Amino acid sequence: MSDPQRLTDDHGPDEAAKDRQLEPYREDADGEYLTTNTGLRVHDTDNSLTAGERGPTLLEDFHLREKMTHFDHERVPERVVHARGSAAHGTFQVYEPLTDLTKAKVFQDPSQKTPVFVRFSTVVGFRGSADTVRDVRGWATKFYTEDGNWDLVGNNMPVFFIQDGIKFPDLVHAIKPEPHSETPQASAAHDNFWDFISLMPESAHMIMWVLSDRALPRSYAMMEGFGVHTFRLVNAEGKARFVKFHWRPVLGTHSLVWDETQKIAGKNPDFNRMDLWDRIEDGDYPEFELGLQVVEEEDEHKFDFDLLDPTKIIPEAEVPVRIVGKMTLNRNPDNFFAETEQVAFHPGHVVPGIDFTNDPLLQGRLFSYIDTQINRFSSANFNELPINRPVAAVHNNQRDGFMRQTVNRGPVNYSPNSRGNGCPMTASAEEGGYVHYAERVEGHKVRERSESFKDHFSQATMFWHSITDDEQDRLVAAAQFELGKVKTKAIRERMVAEFFNRINHDLAVRVAEGIGVEPPAEFAGTETDKRAPEVSTVKRGRYDTIRTRTVAIVLADGFDHEQFMAVKETLMEGGAKPKVVAHRQGTFTSAGGETVEADESYLTAASVLFDAFYVPGGAASVEALKSHGDALHVVHEGFRHGKPIGATGEGVELLRAALLPALDLSDGGMTVDKGVVTARDDLGGFSEAFREAIAQWRHFGRDRKDQAPA
Repeated sequence: MSDPQRLTDDHGPDEAAKDRQLEPYREDADGEYLTTNTGLRVHDTDNSLTAGERGPTLLEDFHLREKMTHFDHERVPERVVHARGSAAHGTFQVYEPLTDLTKAKVFQDPSQKTPVFVRFSTVVGFRGSADTVRDVRGWATKFYTEDGNWDLVGNNMPVFFIQDGIKFPDLVHAIKPEPHSETPQASAAHDNFWDFISLMPESAHMIMWVLSDRALPRSYAMMEGFGVHTFRLVNAEGKARFVKFHWRPVLGTHSLVWDETQKIAGKNPDFNRMDLWDRIEDGDYPEFELGLQVVEEEDEHKFDFDLLDPTKIIPEAEVPVRIVGKMTLNRNPDNFFAETEQVAFHPGHVVPGIDFTNDPLLQGRLFSYIDTQINRFSSANFNELPINRPVAAVHNNQRDGFMRQTVNRGPVNYSPNSRGNGCPMTASAEEGGYVHYAERVEGHKVRERSESFKDHFSQATMFWHSITDDEQDRLVAAAQFELGKVKTKAIRERMVAEFFNRINHDLAVRVAEGIGVEPPAEFAGTETDKRAPEVSTVKRGRYDTIRTRTVAIVLADGFDHEQFMAVKETLMEGGAKPKVVAHRQGTFTSAGGETVEADESYLTAASVLFDAFYVPGGAASVEALKSHGDALHVVHEGFRHGKPIGATGEGVELLRAALLPALDLSDGGMTVDKGVVTARDDLGGFSEAFREAIAQWRHFGRDRKDQAPA
């Protein structure tokens, strides 16, 4: 009954369990001869076998045929949704035993680090699309526990477009590129999607999330995650409770702005992917705390919405989030295809202590995910791939099939049996066997939606009132862009009059102003006093740290080295990532003769790739910068996007040349205005003031009339 793959002991899998399991599959070719797939050493891999030097290629060239055949079949079908993804290995550690809530062993021992593999993804676009599109982000976590794999498959938004899984094909068909032209790519800004949405009022709440800053995350390390569905936790006594899962980034929740994302897509379409990779390589490991919203079974119906409705959140004012553990992503994949691309998630992969509810969207996903993985891999054996193999022992009678890797010995492949002494045998609940929660179910077979699912607009209205004025402005602009791409006027009119107007009249009027339709008469229906401030990224952000923020230091020959070093050291002490950006790469010399290397040029970088900017003094440096249109553009664009800008000494003159407003420098002292920090003569306190401005993330209080061109 032994299992050579078993990597657990009585204390469960340790931190390195999954890493050790992957080790036999890794290969480093240093110093090795090139071989065929059968191990035959290859003499020449640059020239096909031909009849004469200029003759036809011979069919007997087995190396050519093997090499080309393997290449032709290297790709598996990409995921229908979530095709573009990035992933990382890590660990999860619970803070204290949760025995009262669940018997899941991953939540029992605070000293145990459970291996995890996490994949972040966009939803709509193909594998080759950009990272920074307006879209939902997938967030799937595979826990390699001693009881088997648990897949927590969610998104960076806590709700969804639809209530029932049977509508998922329609949703995806509508949001994907239109079938006659295969456009637009990775975008919902087209007629099909908004036609569908305008006829699906249950999507109202989700649309508010998609049009908000939540759809434009700055980094996967600064993005919240949600399990979306209501699940069950079951403890050892059989007591069940409802639960919602939340991932909270330790760095806080922060987003980009729309103008930035479009430019980033051109400058660096792999922006979020590279950011995740670089953070881990630099040792700035992304960290997320796991939170639970727990509802007692007897309280299931106490809310003014249905707990099983995936288009609704539980406001935290009604059920606070209990923080129970931390996940740290600390290792990049060794091979993108073998791990990130071949990892297979399924919300039906659960462990004892975690169970499902009757959420109709979740029920549909339980069918769809397994079917999708079989389609992708052309086999039911996808769980045998190294990245998908559990660290727990696997013994069953499910044999054969394409890609089978386990070599089962003996004649027995059925149950019950006597020839194999009844093995593999079933386990009781006390022995760790999975037992579904015994929920009482009764009713007629019907195709109907519960009345409790039919309030579609109150939480969308709550969302609108819970975000800041600046966030509302950006949401309106997003709606105007999306619907501005819709050619059918009737769809635009329907979205305004019958959709946004039911959420909030002012919202509808403001959207109408930008898309060429008449503003509607006020709708007398949906209003609510409820607020959920946690939906706002501004209110959810963290503003006491500059850790991992990227800061462009803009300079030229003749810069002030003392000022440069003083600010750079403050930034690095706070964990920020300062980089020198100039009109070219190479060495630059300060006024005192010291040299620095430019990390980026204006050609290879752009303001949209940085979180803040600093211009050191030095008369010659600043005079040169004033003649560089690219340097002025960096300042203009950074100011427009609300980013912190600092300047010292003569560096302030570059901001003057950029015609940035509200720079009162008459006394030569330090000024702090709307995230612009300057110090002409007295530099005392500048570094700390600039650090505080960076910690505030963005400064959207800048008046529109003060916006610099960019």
